[in-house]
Amino acid sequence: MSDLFDNAPPPEGAKGPRPLADRLRPAALSEVIGQEHILGPEAPLGVMLGAGALGSLILWGPPGVGKTTIARLLADETDLHFVQISAIFTGVPELRKVFEAAKHRRANGQGTLLFVDEIHRFNKAQQDGFLPHMEDGTILLVGATTENPSFELNAALLSRAQVLVLNRLDLAALERLAQRAEKELNKPLPLDGHAREALLEMADGDGRALLNLIEQVMAWKIDGKLDTESLSKRLMKRAAKYDKSGDEHYNLISALHKSVRGSDPDAALYWFARMLEGGEDPRFLARRLTRMAVEDIGLADPNAQTQCLHAWETYERLGTPEGELALAQAVTYLALAPKSNAVYVAYKAARKSAKQTGSEPPPKHILNAPTSLMKDHGYGDGYAYDHDAEDGFSGQNYFPDGMKRPVLYQPVERGFERELKKRLDFFTGLRLKRRKDT
Repeated sequence: MSDLFDNAPPPEGAKGPRPLADRLRPAALSEVIGQEHILGPEAPLGVMLGAGALGSLILWGPPGVGKTTIARLLADETDLHFVQISAIFTGVPELRKVFEAAKHRRANGQGTLLFVDEIHRFNKAQQDGFLPHMEDGTILLVGATTENPSFELNAALLSRAQVLVLNRLDLAALERLAQRAEKELNKPLPLDGHAREALLEMADGDGRALLNLIEQVMAWKIDGKLDTESLSKRLMKRAAKYDKSGDEHYNLISALHKSVRGSDPDAALYWFARMLEGGEDPRFLARRLTRMAVEDIGLADPNAQTQCLHAWETYERLGTPEGELALAQAVTYLALAPKSNAVYVAYKAARKSAKQTGSEPPPKHILNAPTSLMKDHGYGDGYAYDHDAEDGFSGQNYFPDGMKRPVLYQPVERGFERELKKRLDFFTGLRLKRRKDT
């Protein structure tokens, strides 16, 4: 007698409700939308399948772009038994069972494609556990991750699998998906042109999210077509994909930094706003803006650093959201300030030189001699007090004896560094003159 915990299949002909995303799941790789760059005949997967030589893969991409579907269809294309696990719910005992079952299948002539969702959530030891089974052919691994594999996966695992990058779906791909949904449901979306485009944008590149939104819209009992305003009242915009500790966090701060460096205030303000909309801590942004001021603007505009510190202080006094405007002002100032990384380059060169010559003492003539013993050993001998020299400049050597004088700071002909370059050239020339005179 069966009970509530029986795993017996439902009676023939019985059908439960199926989400639209499941009903529209592609039945062949040719039906997958938006990933032609990896699935086309001359693309990586197309070439592998054409040669009959599919290898282990890491599918890296945002949610809702087809990673699970592609893995399942690859198993169908290669006649491999498909096994799906999630790193969130699978521990070492379950993995052992999976590997043991795959060995039995292999002994009976059947290969196994093991699909591991969220593979980056496995720790190093768990990831290492896949290696022997990949090497002896027990499994063909297809891992899926939304995080950068370079940072989240072991080098040993990456050396045995090819990383394929899946793209977020653009508006054209989402439109094709919407048309498929309309065909499946046998009716058009009750939206005007602008509202339809707004719906696609709400999905934010996620095909599964779009189909869920479409399913909601199609369930409404309405006459005529909704405009954008009406649609926005009925549907909440999908939250932007942003993880303050994940890959997207670093992607967006990189975009902001490079927009500032590239003197594009519009792009800089856009990425700044994207991070705030994603829930980023404004204090983190204030700290990074100050870093940009000293790294990419430096002495070309010394006021840039002051602007950042004042904006930071203003934010601390006003808080969110009022204080965010002060940070936006700093973003704009930095983007339009003259750029120089001369001090940053000089600093790195100085650190490198210091590491190479770290045990060299300063020349004795610039050392203090508070005791008679130190005076007897030549400390301070020959020191020229610059204020007593002509032009207030003695031109003495301040580097370790025997060390070739390096050229570290090389100011640019932009902003205030143009003036600093004149001063540097003056002192360089005067130093040479003083040394010739001595």
